[in-house]
Amino acid sequence: MKLGAFSVSLTVKDIKMSKLFYEQLGFTKFGGDIEQNWIIMKNATTTIGLFQGMFDQNILTFNPGWDGNANKLESFKDVRDIQKELKGKGFTMITEADETTSGPASFVIVDPDGNPILVDQHV
Repeated sequence: MKLGAFSVSLTVKDIKMSKLFYEQLGFTKFGGDIEQNWIIMKNATTTIGLFQGMFDQNILTFNPGWDGNANKLESFKDVRDIQKELKGKGFTMITEADETTSGPASFVIVDPDGNPILVDQHV
């Protein structure tokens, strides 16, 4: 199953301090708006999102339809099809994509240790 581009979304206490920390590790700004308390950073093929005040836990994030540089893929498995497949395997959805729609949508599942996994399609 191809879930799309992977990143880790980190909940941070001070986004400016966190940005500086990750810059010192070689990450550079890739997207987002620090004034809105979120920024996406890259170091080669590694992508992290820094989010202040938006959620309670770090989140594993997959983006169907995108490559590692947020470019739209020519072909990909739609988030709704991924959701249907996982439901068929017995996964419990914390949030669900509306299967009657198309385009951007997302769902969340949780792994056995309580780590949220967001599958978030932007295209």
